[in-house]
Amino acid sequence: MARHIDIAPEVLARIGEGQLAYVREMTSEDLARAFPGGPELPPGLKLFALIGAAGEPIVVADDRDVALSSAAEHDLVAVSLH
Repeated sequence: MARHIDIAPEVLARIGEGQLAYVREMTSEDLARAFPGGPELPPGLKLFALIGAAGEPIVVADDRDVALSSAAEHDLVAVSLH
């Protein structure tokens, strides 16, 4: 039988922090909505964001391999988000 465990959102956000990062394909419009205050980009760009376990942007690139390489440079294990 499965047990229900309550975990505070701030604790959950720190799981994997400094160890995991997420690579997510985004458009420039998605990026602007997800991370307001970032640089203005032309609409319609296909981008790949490397996002820390707690949701902070680390790198944005126009090539998935560049985002993955950045994860390795930061000693992070990269996983994909769909």
